[in-house]
Amino acid sequence: MRYSERLQQRITRTGSRLCVGLDPRPGEGGAAAAREFLRRVIDESAPYAAAFKPNMAYFEAMGIEGIRVLEELLGTMPADVPVILDAKRSDIGETQKYYAQGYFGGWNVDAVTLNPFLGYDSLEPFLGWEGKGVYLLAVTSNPGSADFQRQVLADGRPVFELVTALGGRAAAEGRATDVGFVVGLTNAADVLGRIPDLPLLVPGLGAQGGDLAALAAASRTAPDVINVSRGILYAGDDLGFGERARLWAEKIAAAYPSNAIP
Repeated sequence: MRYSERLQQRITRTGSRLCVGLDPRPGEGGAAAAREFLRRVIDESAPYAAAFKPNMAYFEAMGIEGIRVLEELLGTMPADVPVILDAKRSDIGETQKYYAQGYFGGWNVDAVTLNPFLGYDSLEPFLGWEGKGVYLLAVTSNPGSADFQRQVLADGRPVFELVTALGGRAAAEGRATDVGFVVGLTNAADVLGRIPDLPLLVPGLGAQGGDLAALAAASRTAPDVINVSRGILYAGDDLGFGERARLWAEKIAAAYPSNAIP
């Protein structure tokens, strides 16, 4: 089964497009505390999660013990919830091949975020994996996305369309790995109309202030997932992780047209 099919099945089964971001703050008790904290987050939020997204940076900040925590958690994730590793890797040749081997072969994650700006050949080591997916950074949620990604070329295309064209090339070549894109909700309103209807990973909801109305207006049908991290892990209210996840899942579902979840 292809990655996008598995993700769509999860969305359909749960009625949720919520991606739960796993971003443990390394200064709050170290790796041991992070391990127990994230186990609770995963256990309680799983019924409402279309996917989980551990962010490599937070685990790396805890040193080798943080990497061990990530590896342990990956080994105990619910089998029916896809895992998107937020690594944003970008390299060439042999180095990128070993990133792919480590993430898809060693850790067996379902999808990985990649920085595409080294070109198509830097993506190719990730494109031959059956049942896996990659998300290419297209329009990120930070203001700096205007510096390159949203700049307009002489032929009238914005730079991010060069990125989406890489996804089209992979599909035309019949690559085993599905290609989707990262599109930040804070910058989505002006770009979604030019993004192919392929799987999106959408950060920027919650603490970053993204507006779901842009997604509703786009009437997309791909198995998009919308990430919430701080709004579930560190909301500062009296609710549990599961209740926060449920409320975010319902808010996201309400923003999609009725035909978005078959």
